[in-house]
Order: sequence, then C-alpha cells, then structure tokens
Amino acid sequence: MVERPLPSRNLRFQNPVFRNSEGSGLPAAYHRPMLFDLTDLRLFVAAAELGNLTRAAERQHLSLAAASARIKALESQAGLQLLQREARGVRLLPPGEAFLHHARLVLHQTEQLRADLLEYGGGLRGHLRVFANTTAVTDFLPEILPGFLAHNPRINVDLQEKPNAQIPRGVLDGRADIGIVAGRVDTLGLESIHFSTDRLVLVTSRRHRFAKRRQISFAETLDEDAIGMQQGSTLQAFLAQITDNLGKRQKLRIQLGSFDAMCRMIGSGVGIGVVPESAARRNQESMQLALIELGDAWCVRERYLLVRNRAALPIYAQALVDTLCRHYAGQQAEASN
Repeated sequence: MVERPLPSRNLRFQNPVFRNSEGSGLPAAYHRPMLFDLTDLRLFVAAAELGNLTRAAERQHLSLAAASARIKALESQAGLQLLQREARGVRLLPPGEAFLHHARLVLHQTEQLRADLLEYGGGLRGHLRVFANTTAVTDFLPEILPGFLAHNPRINVDLQEKPNAQIPRGVLDGRADIGIVAGRVDTLGLESIHFSTDRLVLVTSRRHRFAKRRQISFAETLDEDAIGMQQGSTLQAFLAQITDNLGKRQKLRIQLGSFDAMCRMIGSGVGIGVVPESAARRNQESMQLALIELGDAWCVRERYLLVRNRAALPIYAQALVDTLCRHYAGQQAEASN
C-alpha cells in the first residue's frame, strides 16, 4: 500500500514561514502580482555580478539612493530578502540566486524579442526554428535550404544541431518549431511526418581489403582504424552506443566535422568509416571510395519531421515541411523509373 503524503495545506500550517495574519497559508506578498521593469532587473543582475551596489548603480546610471530604493522595492514585492548587505558590498542569498537566474532569462528573452522585431521591421515575415540531428545539419539540409530560402526571402531559419533524443523535447517545449530525427526516438506524443529513409554504409578506400565485400557486419570492422564524426555528433553517439553493447570500441584515428571531410580522409587511406549512403555516393567517384552494405538492422533509419500540430503550423513552417517532403518524393520517383 502506497502511503499518501499529507495535503500541502497541513505542511504550510506547521511551518511559520508560510503563515500570515490572514491565515491564507502564504505571505501577503504572494497574493499581489510581481511587477518589475527592465531597469530593476538589470540593476539586480549588475549588483549580483559585481557584488557591489554602488558600482551596479554607476553601471545603470543611477544614484546610489535610487538604486538602493529599487532593490528594496524588489525585495518588498518578492516578500523575501534577496541580498545581504555587508561592509564590502552585497552577497546573494538563496532566494536572490533564484531571482538572478530568472532575471537573466527575462533579460535574454527581451533582447531576443527586440532583435526579432527589428528583423520584422526590415521586412522579415517569419523566423523558423529547427532542431535537427547531425545527418540533417551536415548532409541534406545544406542541399535543400538554399533553394527554400531563395524562394522565401522574408523567412529566417535558426538551425541547431541536437542529439536525436533531445530534439522532441525542444519541439514540445516550444524552443523549436520543427524537429528532424532518424531512427527510434521517443517522440513524446508529437506529430511525426515520415519524409525519407536514411541508410548507413561502410565506406573504405578502393585499396582496402574490405573494398570487394558486398556486405559486412559492423562488428567485423572494429579492429580497423576508423574515421569518425566529431565528439557530440548524433551519429558518433549512436555508434558509440552500438560498440558499447558489443563490448568494444572503434579505433578512431581522427574525428571530423562533416561527412564530406570524412570521405576525403577515408579515400586517402587513413581509415574506414560509417556514413549516410547519400554522402558516400556524392563523393564516391571523386574520392575513389568503395561502399559496402552493412548487414546490421540498425543501418536503416527512418527520418521524421516532428511538430506539435501540423495543422497549426505557421505558413512558412509548413512551407519547409512541404519542401522536404517534395524533395524526397521526387528522389524516390526518379529511383523507381
């Protein structure tokens, strides 16, 4: 039998911190809206960073008396002391640490709002935020986005590379409008739009002993010198998980920032590597590469666009979704002819 915790009102009643003269269970300050202006927040952040209210007042072009009054007004609204006044300056108290964190967030968001509005004032009609995995950022989006941006000159795209597992959370939290993932990912209930299939292949130079193989298992390759993507990339993290399950590690000689750079290094004979088939075929002839099919089931990864609600997407976000879907539908039609 699971023991249920006592109702929170009982806990508050037992703790004198939560009592007030009206017996409502919270300090009177909590029943009033907390109204701050940006000058107050900038002053508080400066005082916390400098540890000195006089210098913080100078930074904000205020008199010491005006700065002190503003800090006292903040504390009055919060119903808590935020700063400890000391002989040599001020020191943050625990509530002040929390206030500082949120003040910085508000100031950052305000600055971002100002920057975005300036862009709209210059004729911008849309700001599209995209979280995507390594393959999307380094392989196919650089091919697709130039045409999309040329046809949509009033749209900006903020593209950020994120690990597959973190992308759904970013979309769900509203930090991204669209997420691009591959493989098995917990989508957290988001709407998933399948747009293509990603296949990983082993790439070697044509002089390598594996070059004449039609198919190979990833485990067979782990005794060879390897070329990998940079630390933190989605693909490298995925392969590291695979090798951990096998109880071995790749013998990485160098890690690079793009699949094209990997192919160039592989073609020169430095090592072998696992890359998306599209990147391998793009460089196959120019870099004299051999492509070997991987026999592992995980080498085939379905690609999805993640959105909170496709029907509610802004027109410019829907335009990117349509562009990606059309691009790969066209490729599939060509391949079948």
